[in-house]
Amino acid sequence: MHALRTPDDRFVDLPDFPFEPHYLTIAALPDSADTLRVHYLDEGPADAAPVLLMHGEPSWAFLYRHMIPSLVAAGHRVVAPDLIGFGRSDKPTEQSDYTYARHVAWMQAALFDHLDLRDITFFGQDWGGLVGLRLVAADPDRFARVVVGNTGLPTGDAVPNDAFLAWRQFSRESPHFPIGGIINGGCTTDLSPQVIAAYDAPFPDDSYKAGARIFPSLVPASPDDPAHDDQVAAWNVIGAFNRPWLCAFSDRDPVTKGGERAFLRSVPGAEGRNHITIEGGGHFLQEDRGPELARVINEFIATT
Repeated sequence: MHALRTPDDRFVDLPDFPFEPHYLTIAALPDSADTLRVHYLDEGPADAAPVLLMHGEPSWAFLYRHMIPSLVAAGHRVVAPDLIGFGRSDKPTEQSDYTYARHVAWMQAALFDHLDLRDITFFGQDWGGLVGLRLVAADPDRFARVVVGNTGLPTGDAVPNDAFLAWRQFSRESPHFPIGGIINGGCTTDLSPQVIAAYDAPFPDDSYKAGARIFPSLVPASPDDPAHDDQVAAWNVIGAFNRPWLCAFSDRDPVTKGGERAFLRSVPGAEGRNHITIEGGGHFLQEDRGPELARVINEFIATT
């Protein structure tokens, strides 16, 4: 497996991003000598219970810059990894190198095998939820509570909505794939040129974008999808998850609109909670309403 590594000078002087990078190395494939470097942020007291923040497509840990300070100020350790193919993590160059199962295995190796995170408060959005919730299902005892926003755990048994199908087609066919512009288009606020450039920073050219291009096509969209059976198995575990579970979806995301209903009707830990709607937030609610979302997570931890 051939992978690219974004040069460090691409990440100099990013706006509102004073965090030091951390790295670990995992196997690219089982029984393979090839390795991949995973980048993650690790802020706050090392001995505190971790808040795990997982980004989606096509963003990276930069997405959480307005949330991390509030979470750390509340006394929490905050861990925010970059998925393989994104941010400062290594980027395999072939779209065929990326599968849903591999993304789960890569993060499981990084977060469980290497960092050994336990007593986790999890928050995931977009693919951060699709990958992170599979981790919850793989080892639920590691998780103290779960917060999800603008995400899901699709099995492929339901037909995706038109907004997602249009996005998938664009990612497959568009000759130009402007990462920062895509994220700006998924926000209700207009991002500054400096912030847009920070989202572009991990991708010096199109050769770095294989993961970003293929991710939408990895979302299970039919019952014969390769991930279908693993997703159903994950739902069986999550359907018995009785630790605290909170939905904090935004009100202005056409891609995941209504996605919280699957969790509300299926997850025991979600019953009887005061679930939150983040008003004025687009798909990337961490950009639009980051401090508010951080307050929601802090309050959820404090009250559960």
